[in-house]
Amino acid sequence: MEAAGAGAEAEAGAGAEAEAGAEAPQEAAAAPRRRLLALLGAKLCTWHILKTILLGQMLSLFICGTAVTSQYLAEQYQVNTPMLQSFINYFLLLLVYTTILAFRTGDDSLLKILKQRWWKYLFLGLADVEANYTIVKAYQYTTLTSVQLLDCFGIPVLMALSWFILRARYRLIHFIAVAVCLLGVGTMVGADILAGRQDSEGSDVVIGDVLVLLGASLYAISNVSEEYIVKNLSRVEFLGMVGLFGTIISGLQLAIVEHRDIMRIQWNWKIALLFAVFALCMFGLYSFMPVVIKVTSATSVNLGILTADLYSLFFGLFLFYYKFSGLYILSFVIIMVGFILYCSTPTQTAEPTAMPQPRSTGLDNAGLKLEENDSQTPVVTVQFTRDESVVVSTD
Repeated sequence: MEAAGAGAEAEAGAGAEAEAGAEAPQEAAAAPRRRLLALLGAKLCTWHILKTILLGQMLSLFICGTAVTSQYLAEQYQVNTPMLQSFINYFLLLLVYTTILAFRTGDDSLLKILKQRWWKYLFLGLADVEANYTIVKAYQYTTLTSVQLLDCFGIPVLMALSWFILRARYRLIHFIAVAVCLLGVGTMVGADILAGRQDSEGSDVVIGDVLVLLGASLYAISNVSEEYIVKNLSRVEFLGMVGLFGTIISGLQLAIVEHRDIMRIQWNWKIALLFAVFALCMFGLYSFMPVVIKVTSATSVNLGILTADLYSLFFGLFLFYYKFSGLYILSFVIIMVGFILYCSTPTQTAEPTAMPQPRSTGLDNAGLKLEENDSQTPVVTVQFTRDESVVVSTD
């Protein structure tokens, strides 16, 4: 009996050793996966990235509001007045931000700014006004597919201008992230074609495509200038000067090219409401974008707002009876993955320079406060012990 018991114990011990030997390779194989997941979590699941995503999608919703109201005016009431709509936005910026500059004294007063940099803001206002106009005008000549694809030309132009003007230095992951975002745009265009949104061809595709490329390049110039101004001078100065010169330029162009279209508008409370919603969305976009650019960058913002067309589509499902395709969800996911990849690694500056602190308070310092909050967040350290347990500590 004792011999039998000893044999059973020996067999049990051998079985336990065999199970332990089988589990060891499995644990060794699972260790790299746990390590990778922990590193990705510490890299991607941060408050800065979450905040950047939320801010970017808020801008996309503003753009969606402008697109939906413009399309509703065009399809339901045959109102095509892009310059009038832009003029209202610039005039609101003039009333708010240029007025703030007018009451300031010292080096950041309106007269001082005009005396020192008026010609620079004249060109900036011209680029911004014509960027808005040429993109809208392109829809009359080319197709929606061409506009959506060629409008992405502004992203590489923006990166090139940031390289030379802002001295931004990109890493490989930034180029991969941009490629992923552009793949998402391509998926969205494919979904448009499958859903039958390409019902008509433009009257002159070549002219339309040239207008899109020109508008995308002008947007890139405007965005790079905006990033430089809000990070080196102030948000109020940028918005005040764009409001001033944008009102003058768009007002003159409005009187030349759209005065007949305005006379044909059959005004009622619905049309007035659509104009008001458009103006508020555009004013919110212009007012809030400098805050987001101050926290991130112009390139990051332009990648984030690629989802604006998808939001417009979702509204169009109910308002314009668009056909839905599962590729739209896939394109949204692809764009967001590329956007998160881009934000996961900050860009470097070739020659960092000390930037003066903005003199104004209130909303003008909103972006600065967000950056200060980022600098106060604890640093996460991921360590691995020999038994492959993960230790996360904060400093």
